[in-house]
Amino acid sequence: MKKIGITGGIGSGKTTVCKIFETLGIPIYYADDRAKALMVQSESIRSQIKEVFGEAAYLENGMLHRAHIAGIAFSNPDKLSQLNAIVHPAVAQDAADWQATQTTPYTLKEAALLFESGSYRALDAIITVYAPKALRLKRVMQRDGADEAAVLNRMNKQMPDMDKLNLADFVITNTGEEPLIPQVLRIHQHLLNS
Repeated sequence: MKKIGITGGIGSGKTTVCKIFETLGIPIYYADDRAKALMVQSESIRSQIKEVFGEAAYLENGMLHRAHIAGIAFSNPDKLSQLNAIVHPAVAQDAADWQATQTTPYTLKEAALLFESGSYRALDAIITVYAPKALRLKRVMQRDGADEAAVLNRMNKQMPDMDKLNLADFVITNTGEEPLIPQVLRIHQHLLNS
Protein backbone atom coordinates (compact mmCIF):
# COMPACT_ATOMS: atom_id res chain seq x y z
CA MET A 1 0.00 0.00 0.00
CA LYS A 2 1.33 3.39 -0.98
CA LYS A 3 1.63 6.12 1.65
CA ILE A 4 0.97 9.51 0.08
CA GLY A 5 1.34 12.86 1.79
CA ILE A 6 -0.71 15.94 1.09
CA THR A 7 0.43 19.38 2.16
CA GLY A 8 0.24 23.06 1.28
CA GLY A 9 0.40 26.42 2.94
CA ILE A 10 -2.28 27.53 5.37
CA GLY A 11 -5.43 28.40 3.43
CA SER A 12 -4.36 26.51 0.30
CA GLY A 13 -7.38 24.18 0.41
CA LYS A 14 -5.83 20.93 1.68
CA THR A 15 -8.98 19.95 3.56
CA THR A 16 -11.21 20.56 0.53
CA VAL A 17 -8.94 18.41 -1.63
CA CYS A 18 -8.87 15.68 1.03
CA LYS A 19 -12.68 15.60 1.08
CA ILE A 20 -12.63 14.85 -2.65
CA PHE A 21 -10.18 11.98 -2.10
CA GLU A 22 -12.43 10.68 0.70
CA THR A 23 -15.38 10.50 -1.69
CA LEU A 24 -13.19 8.18 -3.80
CA GLY A 25 -12.82 5.87 -0.79
CA ILE A 26 -9.30 6.93 0.16
CA PRO A 27 -8.70 7.11 3.93
CA ILE A 28 -7.11 10.31 5.21
CA TYR A 29 -4.95 10.71 8.29
CA TYR A 30 -5.41 14.32 9.44
CA ALA A 31 -2.13 14.92 11.28
CA ASP A 32 -3.05 18.29 12.78
CA ASP A 33 -6.34 16.99 14.18
CA ARG A 34 -4.63 13.90 15.60
CA ALA A 35 -1.89 16.06 17.12
CA LYS A 36 -4.52 18.11 18.97
CA ALA A 37 -6.25 14.94 20.17
CA LEU A 38 -2.99 13.38 21.35
CA MET A 39 -2.08 16.58 23.20
CA VAL A 40 -5.24 16.09 25.26
CA GLN A 41 -5.40 12.30 25.53
CA SER A 42 -1.77 11.37 26.24
CA GLU A 43 -0.66 11.90 29.83
CA SER A 44 2.99 11.85 28.75
CA ILE A 45 2.45 14.60 26.18
CA ARG A 46 0.32 16.63 28.61
CA SER A 47 3.03 16.63 31.27
CA GLN A 48 5.74 17.59 28.76
CA ILE A 49 3.64 20.45 27.39
CA LYS A 50 2.96 21.72 30.92
CA GLU A 51 6.72 21.70 31.58
CA VAL A 52 7.30 23.93 28.54
CA PHE A 53 4.19 26.15 28.61
CA GLY A 54 3.07 25.99 32.25
CA GLU A 55 -0.17 24.77 33.82
CA ALA A 56 -2.10 27.37 31.78
CA ALA A 57 -1.48 25.18 28.69
CA TYR A 58 -4.66 23.31 29.67
CA LEU A 59 -8.06 24.67 30.62
CA GLU A 60 -9.89 23.55 33.76
CA ASN A 61 -11.93 21.08 31.71
CA GLY A 62 -8.70 19.39 30.56
CA MET A 63 -8.84 20.75 27.03
CA LEU A 64 -5.84 22.33 25.37
CA HIS A 65 -5.56 26.10 25.81
CA ARG A 66 -4.60 26.61 22.17
CA ALA A 67 -4.48 30.42 22.31
CA HIS A 68 -2.06 30.32 25.26
CA ILE A 69 0.26 27.83 23.56
CA ALA A 70 0.09 29.52 20.15
CA GLY A 71 0.75 32.94 21.70
CA ILE A 72 3.99 31.65 23.18
CA ALA A 73 5.08 29.20 20.47
CA PHE A 74 4.63 31.54 17.51
CA SER A 75 6.58 34.32 19.19
CA ASN A 76 9.38 32.16 20.64
CA PRO A 77 11.27 29.87 18.21
CA ASP A 78 12.78 27.83 21.07
CA LYS A 79 9.37 27.06 22.55
CA LEU A 80 8.02 26.17 19.11
CA SER A 81 10.93 23.77 18.61
CA GLN A 82 10.26 22.19 22.00
CA LEU A 83 6.57 21.78 21.15
CA ASN A 84 7.42 20.17 17.82
CA ALA A 85 9.91 17.82 19.52
CA ILE A 86 7.13 16.65 21.86
CA VAL A 87 4.29 16.34 19.35
CA HIS A 88 5.86 15.30 16.01
CA PRO A 89 7.29 11.92 17.14
CA ALA A 90 3.97 11.03 18.81
CA VAL A 91 2.04 11.89 15.65
CA ALA A 92 4.50 9.91 13.50
CA GLN A 93 3.91 6.81 15.65
CA ASP A 94 0.14 7.36 15.68
CA ALA A 95 0.15 7.69 11.88
CA ALA A 96 2.17 4.49 11.50
CA ASP A 97 -0.27 2.63 13.77
CA TRP A 98 -3.22 3.97 11.75
CA GLN A 99 -1.54 3.09 8.44
CA ALA A 100 -1.11 -0.52 9.56
CA THR A 101 -4.91 -0.87 9.84
CA GLN A 102 -5.70 0.35 6.30
CA THR A 103 -6.46 -1.88 3.31
CA THR A 104 -6.87 0.51 0.35
CA PRO A 105 -4.37 0.80 -2.55
CA TYR A 106 -3.06 4.01 -0.99
CA THR A 107 -3.70 6.36 1.92
CA LEU A 108 -3.22 10.08 2.39
CA LYS A 109 -1.53 11.77 5.32
CA GLU A 110 -2.62 15.42 5.45
CA ALA A 111 -0.24 17.74 7.28
CA ALA A 112 0.55 21.43 6.94
CA LEU A 113 4.12 20.82 8.15
CA LEU A 114 4.84 17.62 6.22
CA PHE A 115 8.21 18.86 4.98
CA GLU A 116 9.08 20.95 8.03
CA SER A 117 8.52 18.00 10.39
CA GLY A 118 10.53 15.62 8.22
CA SER A 119 7.63 13.16 8.13
CA TYR A 120 7.58 13.29 4.32
CA ARG A 121 10.61 10.98 4.33
CA ALA A 122 8.39 8.03 5.36
CA LEU A 123 6.00 8.58 2.44
CA ASP A 124 6.03 7.30 -1.14
CA ALA A 125 4.91 10.54 -2.82
CA ILE A 126 3.77 14.05 -1.93
CA ILE A 127 0.87 16.12 -3.24
CA THR A 128 1.15 19.85 -2.69
CA VAL A 129 -1.99 21.99 -2.85
CA TYR A 130 -1.07 25.45 -4.12
CA ALA A 131 -2.82 28.81 -3.98
CA PRO A 132 -1.14 32.23 -4.13
CA LYS A 133 -0.29 33.87 -0.82
CA ALA A 134 -2.76 36.76 -1.22
CA LEU A 135 -5.63 34.34 -1.84
CA ARG A 136 -4.59 32.14 1.10
CA LEU A 137 -4.39 35.21 3.35
CA LYS A 138 -7.91 36.25 2.39
CA ARG A 139 -9.28 32.73 2.94
CA VAL A 140 -7.72 32.31 6.38
CA MET A 141 -8.80 35.76 7.55
CA GLN A 142 -12.39 34.93 6.54
CA ARG A 143 -12.29 31.36 7.90
CA ASP A 144 -10.67 32.14 11.26
CA GLY A 145 -11.80 35.72 11.79
CA ALA A 146 -8.13 36.57 12.29
CA ASP A 147 -6.40 39.83 11.45
CA GLU A 148 -3.87 40.11 8.66
CA ALA A 149 -0.82 40.39 10.92
CA ALA A 150 -1.71 37.21 12.83
CA VAL A 151 -2.25 35.22 9.65
CA LEU A 152 0.95 36.52 8.04
CA ASN A 153 2.86 35.57 11.20
CA ARG A 154 1.57 31.99 10.87
CA MET A 155 2.31 31.92 7.13
CA ASN A 156 5.85 33.12 7.69
CA LYS A 157 6.50 30.15 10.01
CA GLN A 158 5.78 27.73 7.14
CA MET A 159 8.10 26.66 4.36
CA PRO A 160 7.86 28.95 1.30
CA ASP A 161 5.45 27.81 -1.42
CA MET A 162 8.16 27.42 -4.06
CA ASP A 163 10.12 25.04 -1.82
CA LYS A 164 7.02 22.88 -1.29
CA LEU A 165 6.27 22.90 -5.01
CA ASN A 166 9.84 21.87 -5.85
CA LEU A 167 9.63 18.91 -3.44
CA ALA A 168 6.18 17.76 -4.60
CA ASP A 169 5.52 14.76 -6.82
CA PHE A 170 2.07 16.13 -7.71
CA VAL A 171 0.63 19.67 -7.57
CA ILE A 172 -3.02 20.63 -7.28
CA THR A 173 -3.66 24.29 -8.10
CA ASN A 174 -6.51 25.75 -6.06
CA THR A 175 -7.01 29.26 -7.43
CA GLY A 176 -10.58 28.75 -8.63
CA GLU A 177 -9.49 28.79 -12.29
CA GLU A 178 -9.15 25.02 -12.78
CA PRO A 179 -11.71 22.75 -11.07
CA LEU A 180 -10.30 20.59 -8.28
CA ILE A 181 -12.15 17.34 -9.05
CA PRO A 182 -10.44 16.64 -12.42
CA GLN A 183 -7.04 17.38 -10.86
CA VAL A 184 -7.74 14.95 -8.00
CA LEU A 185 -9.05 12.29 -10.40
CA ARG A 186 -5.88 12.46 -12.52
CA ILE A 187 -3.69 11.90 -9.45
CA HIS A 188 -6.01 9.20 -8.12
CA GLN A 189 -5.84 7.25 -11.39
CA HIS A 190 -2.08 7.61 -11.53
CA LEU A 191 -1.72 6.27 -7.98
CA LEU A 192 -4.03 3.35 -8.69
CA ASN A 193 -2.18 2.43 -11.87
CA SER A 194 1.42 2.86 -10.71
